[in-house]
Amino acid sequence: MSISVNTMRAIDHWVGVPLCAIASPIVALIDRIKNVFSRGPQNPKKLLFIELSEMGSAILVDPAMRNAQARGAEIFFLIFKSNRASLTLLNTVKPENIFTIDSSSLGGLIKDTLRFLVLARHHRIDTVIDLELFSRFTALLTGLCGARRRVGYHIFHGEGLWRGFMLTRKVHYNPHIHITKNFLSLIHAAFAKDIEVPFSKIHISDSEVKLEQAVIHPETLEKVRTRIEKLAKEASIPFTYGKDRLILINPNASDLLPQRRWSQQRFSELIQAIHQQYPTDLILITGSPAEFVYVDKVRSVANVKNALNFAGQVGFAELPPLYTLSDVMVTNDSGPGHFSAVTPLRTVVLFGPETPALYGSVGNSIAITANLACSPCVSAANHRKTPCHDNVCMQAITVAQVLEKVQVQLQAADQAKGR
Repeated sequence: MSISVNTMRAIDHWVGVPLCAIASPIVALIDRIKNVFSRGPQNPKKLLFIELSEMGSAILVDPAMRNAQARGAEIFFLIFKSNRASLTLLNTVKPENIFTIDSSSLGGLIKDTLRFLVLARHHRIDTVIDLELFSRFTALLTGLCGARRRVGYHIFHGEGLWRGFMLTRKVHYNPHIHITKNFLSLIHAAFAKDIEVPFSKIHISDSEVKLEQAVIHPETLEKVRTRIEKLAKEASIPFTYGKDRLILINPNASDLLPQRRWSQQRFSELIQAIHQQYPTDLILITGSPAEFVYVDKVRSVANVKNALNFAGQVGFAELPPLYTLSDVMVTNDSGPGHFSAVTPLRTVVLFGPETPALYGSVGNSIAITANLACSPCVSAANHRKTPCHDNVCMQAITVAQVLEKVQVQLQAADQAKGR
């Protein structure tokens, strides 16, 4: 049985706080002893990033990872085993440099955590960057892995989640700039010659937030296209790739924050509206294999012949080819909005409890948000847990609003493809 998000939050609080309190003075003492024999500051050579729970963050941190590589560091990554595939979209980290923790059971979590602490020392990791926003679990991993230079976010005099004194370089998390720039701020702190309080006293330009594009192999692209055409043929849909458009609808969002979901009914109504506007185009409703039933409800309520349940039809590695073949995708604020940014696909992303100002896709994307007075209601300060059980911020987004942006993106796609 997998560990629920709320259980993990409870463990992080009730176990994490006392462990951070116990470990902090021990880590500080070890640091003091090491400093006696220090040869002075050196640039990071083996740099580990820690980001466990958010698959989309593996894409958003890519500019920071490439920045570290350009400075001469060999990079490593620690992530939950279930999210490992997100690092394969751009292959910035070598497969053998990816460490995983199995979060499907408490036993697996403990076993892999201890294994990681051994591996970090075996690989002589000298620098750790904790990408998590005040998670106590990752703070403990950072403090206990043996690295001498440890970089992450610190609350200083602000409100937030206390997690001890595991960091040697404390960075101010800025809730007013995009998360990609916050990640780049961590890189500056890791390579800085002098200590700043707080890090990082630099300007990060928009030009530094440039995402690499995925390498699409022609044979994989053809394989995905053939699969789509076969499904369309089996459903007696006269679809011709290149002539008819391919529109993706991603109606679900992870259990980490279910308030991000636009309702199934609205997605069904959107499919009907798109079909009425573009009757020859093919609509694929996407999702993981586990989301097949959820997706099928959206499809059945829409009752549009040209809309197919595509949940589980492609593996994670086939997402970039699927996105490359497609013209537009509509999605909740979730992983696909970020995964698609490594391709030319144009997207429309629906935001509610979070804000696109911080977590918007860095691809060809248009964000829609209701901008309610209570939004965003999740942040680093509340462990991304909201008391809201009535996501009016998502309900306030209308089908007409989304359809209008779909039309804008389809026009742009048509121009780019010379239609």
